[in-house]
Amino acid sequence: MVLALTSAVTQSQSTRAAEWEPDLESAVHRYFERTPRDRFTRRIADLSEGRLPLDRSGEKGFLKSLLQALDIPESSQLLVFSNTSLQLSLIHPGNPRALYFSDDLYLGYVPGGKIEVATIDADLGAVFYIFDIPRDGSRVAVERARRCMNCHANEDTLKVPGLAVKSVAPNPGGGSLDTFHPGQSGHSLPLAERFGGWYVTGTGSFDGHWGNRMGRMSQGELGSTPLAPGARFSWERYPVATSDLLAHLLHEHQVGGINRLIRAQYRFRELRHGNGGRLPQSLPKDLETELDDLLSYLLFAQEAPLPPGGIPGDPAFRTAFARNRKPVGGHSLKDLDLHTRLLRFRCSYLVHTEFFGDLDADLRRRILRDLDRALDPATVIGKKNAASRHLGDDEAAVIRGILKATVPGFPTGDR
Repeated sequence: MVLALTSAVTQSQSTRAAEWEPDLESAVHRYFERTPRDRFTRRIADLSEGRLPLDRSGEKGFLKSLLQALDIPESSQLLVFSNTSLQLSLIHPGNPRALYFSDDLYLGYVPGGKIEVATIDADLGAVFYIFDIPRDGSRVAVERARRCMNCHANEDTLKVPGLAVKSVAPNPGGGSLDTFHPGQSGHSLPLAERFGGWYVTGTGSFDGHWGNRMGRMSQGELGSTPLAPGARFSWERYPVATSDLLAHLLHEHQVGGINRLIRAQYRFRELRHGNGGRLPQSLPKDLETELDDLLSYLLFAQEAPLPPGGIPGDPAFRTAFARNRKPVGGHSLKDLDLHTRLLRFRCSYLVHTEFFGDLDADLRRRILRDLDRALDPATVIGKKNAASRHLGDDEAAVIRGILKATVPGFPTGDR
């Protein structure tokens, strides 16, 4: 099978990353000096001092108990076999790296290797930790991993400390023959170019993507051969026997949203620092463009359509994903559609995370104002806003009602 390595996605994300880049070690950001305030960092002492109820009988038992302690569902498991991680020497099709995630916390595990944690801090962005699985009663020594920044503060993360999802054409050893959509991330990317180097389950009849494939070059053309999940490794080494398509799609949505929010946070902090502690009366034109893009992203304006017939979604993951839903009138931002799109009500549930709530107050106020105006049918801007043009009046009204009732600071007055 030969698949084209082309992209219909705009290059604006890569262009933005090239135009502005923060100095992470500058006095305004001090990324490596400041202590994060996220929920994982607050629990490091409990982990190190043995105050968490963890199973030390073996790798799998420790992993399962750690996921439970951190409230990360096992069913979120994603398996990647390309060499795109700090522990690349251990990763190959017969020993894939597992990734688990919640709305604001990400944990990586390689059989025979270390545990990696990426946590999202409102001030600093993504913060990375790594530690050995304890054996023989040894103490858990959590280390903040500086080397992760080689891949997690570049064009793939919009030049800020963020998250990265690589899609590559993998060779038999897990290395990359080519890379899809470098510098781009999120739910807008065409499904035909996603999941390269990953195992994917729960796809039904949909196979028009690069998951479960090994790349090959033939007469200068990039092709692929099938690689069935579980054919080269045992599922018994992992907590569950899935790498579900729905989990992949929601994970990629979160990565794109989080990176955009982190970038805006860094830009607002620099502007405030350079203006005596206050924001200037008018924002730079390019930042206004980025905020428009962020608004469109939060409202799924350019979401890639699901394959014909939709996707089933692993039942266990669907249940785990919805367990912290915030219903209003029976509806929530975590209600799934899965027929033509991911969510029934197209507004990102990231607005309900601790990370979003702790963003720069002016940035958060601006995002909520923009959401209100885009969703309000009584205003001209609401009728013509490109970010919400794809939403029907009923859907927009439900989203606005949910935001009013569940997001502190969302405008509550009717125009």
